[in-house]
Order: sequence, then structure tokens, then C-alpha cells
Amino acid sequence: MESAVTFSDESLSPAIRGFIHSPENPNGDALILTHGAGSNSNAPLLVALSESFAGRGYVVLRCDLPFRQERRTGPPFPGNAERDRAGLRNGVTVLRKNVAGRIFLGGHSYGGRQATMLCAAEPDLVSGLLLLSYPLHPPRKPEQLRIQHLPNLRTPSLFVHGTRDPFGTVEEITKALQLIPAKTELIRVEGAGHDLGFKGKTENKELPGKIAVRTLEFFEDRRS
Repeated sequence: MESAVTFSDESLSPAIRGFIHSPENPNGDALILTHGAGSNSNAPLLVALSESFAGRGYVVLRCDLPFRQERRTGPPFPGNAERDRAGLRNGVTVLRKNVAGRIFLGGHSYGGRQATMLCAAEPDLVSGLLLLSYPLHPPRKPEQLRIQHLPNLRTPSLFVHGTRDPFGTVEEITKALQLIPAKTELIRVEGAGHDLGFKGKTENKELPGKIAVRTLEFFEDRRS
């Protein structure tokens, strides 16, 4: 079941706005999913993933980052990234009040990058990261790598990356993962670009289920 939510009080600034997916058979864990720089929480990929994870027992918070709450279109302002990370932290705070188990943090592109930066600074914040199309560098600018914080990332991280993503090749991502001291894994999506096959009305219908299954396996391995 999906329901629109807004959490806003004096202790939560910036506010949390988005959708809660409530599972019929909760497993006690929760996942926060957020979007990229040009999108919002209604991105088809995020909606499909939320439904797949809720179907496997997760409470899912699919939320808009603060920059998207402030304006409907346009990319985030470079100087406001810390505020977007604060929004993700507040999302974790909200879920901790309602979920007894583990909390995972996931994001597409810019949202995923902010999640890694947040967890590099706060390694005990969540139990794991799900990173969709991590923007390793701007398109056609491989020298501008966004890897400075990765050696400080000690949160187990599962990456999902298309083999035709202009923000980083699979080879570049594989090399970057070697900088991370935590457990990592890379899921390759053959032939997919930065949208992972979810662009407009086009959807890779099998992908969300595959990601959810492998995520459960990856993080259950952490418990054994």
C-alpha cells in the first residue's frame, strides 16, 4: 500500500516529503529511496523498486530531496548539497521511530552520491547502501572524478550500473569500488544507460525484482 506523507516539525529541518510503501508482511527492515538531479520521487525506476521491495517485506520511504521540494524543476544548486544530505539524515530519523529492524539508504545518481557522502561522514547511520547509476564523473569528463570520499565509506554498498552509462564505464566503476574499505558488489545492467532502462514509458520490467532479490542476498550475507 502506498500513501503520500510529509514529516515536518521543529526537529526536522528540512522536512521529509514523499510516499510510504507499507508491506503486507513486514520483515522489520526499511529502505529510503531518492532521486537524481533531474528527477523526483515519482521517477518510474523508484516507483517500481519501491513496489518490489515492499512486496518483499520492506517499509519503503520514497522521498523528494530538499532541493526538489523547493522547486519543481531544475538541478540542485552546488552549494546546497549539504542540505540535501540533511534531508536524507532526517528520513533515517523518521523511519527509526517506526521500524525496529535495519534501515538501508538508496538513491539514483545524485541522490546516491549524496547518500555515499553522508555515510562516509556518518558510518553508523544505516546498515547498507543501494546505489543506482552512481555518477562517477560528468559525461565526457572522466578526469573530474567524484571519488574523494570513497576511502572513508565504511557502509556495505551494492552498486547497480548500466554498461552504457556516460557518467562512468563499468571498468571505471569497478576501479572506484576498490577504494571503498567496506564490502561492495556491482550489478551490471547490459545495454542500459544512466536511466537503467527506465526512460519515459520504457521500463525494464524485470530489473526491479532482480535488484530487490540481490539486495536481500547481499545484505543477508552480512548477517551470516
